[in-house]
Amino acid sequence: MSEEYLGKALDLSESIAYAEGAVVSKTLLNKKAGTLTLFAFDKGQSLSEHTSPYDATVHVVDGEATLMIGGEEKKAKAGEMVIMPANIPHDVQARERFKMLLIMIREKE
Repeated sequence: MSEEYLGKALDLSESIAYAEGAVVSKTLLNKKAGTLTLFAFDKGQSLSEHTSPYDATVHVVDGEATLMIGGEEKKAKAGEMVIMPANIPHDVQARERFKMLLIMIREKE
């Protein structure tokens, strides 16, 4: 966990920069209960299809994201959120540059 973010108001869009031809990530919080991670995707970049044992939310903070969840395409623009259910294959594609906050929610065992 990065202590520098605790107790502060963050402008999420300004808290991470784009990098040409890359996906940039910054972990804001990492706890047993879950994580908060900012991402900046340059146009044409992606996270390949995978599954996660946890539910997660994608909050788009700049641009527009294209997600495939269980074979269905979803689009979300700045200010919108998509909930990705656990154990369902999903990927994230940047048909244009975008930034997102990923919130991973881990279940108690």
